[in-house]
Amino acid sequence: MFTGIVQGLGTVTGISPIKNGVRMLLRPDFKIEDLQLGESIAVNGVCLTVTTIISESFSVDVSPESLERTTLSSLRKNDRVNLERALRLSDRLGGHIVSGHVDTVATVATREEKGDFIFFSFSLDPALDKYIIEKGSIAIDGISLTVNSCRPGSFSVAIIPHTAKMTTLSFRKTGDKVNIELDVLGKYIEKLLTFSKKDKGQAEKPAMDMDFLARHGFI
Repeated sequence: MFTGIVQGLGTVTGISPIKNGVRMLLRPDFKIEDLQLGESIAVNGVCLTVTTIISESFSVDVSPESLERTTLSSLRKNDRVNLERALRLSDRLGGHIVSGHVDTVATVATREEKGDFIFFSFSLDPALDKYIIEKGSIAIDGISLTVNSCRPGSFSVAIIPHTAKMTTLSFRKTGDKVNIELDVLGKYIEKLLTFSKKDKGQAEKPAMDMDFLARHGFI
């Protein structure tokens, strides 16, 4: 589990094929103390496992599923990535709840710099519009951000100077692909509202509907 508060950048120093996947060697720009084998770490928003530790670098194995569903397959040697270690129970939840399980890939539609701020808009599958709300949270390449506005098939965010300095968003340009993780709370709510169940001798019906909410005093 993560918060979307990127701790710093890292560099891809090596990529080698393994059966049905790849192994990446990463060198953080910042000191990671007490890094442990088997530890989870988010790389551009994708939750991966530390498999080896070599001096000031570490490796992660990327599965076929992650290569297919994220932008990790496009990474090359010397590319820069966002890094975040897993959340500890004692940490402040500075961003929002991020699982590191990427939902889709979006495309940078526009980039506009106004003073010290960068304004991005992204295009994505309109079927995912229902999970994105104005002033809601979204993770872009593992960065917890607030949605400024949303329209069918697109949404926009504003990047403050600190976020631009600490993450790969300062490098992003029109046409680039980014990893998107939607707010997990919205997905669970949808599941609860649309899940069907069968009572004995009855047809399937929603587990939670307007009648259910009325009977229990919610509306």
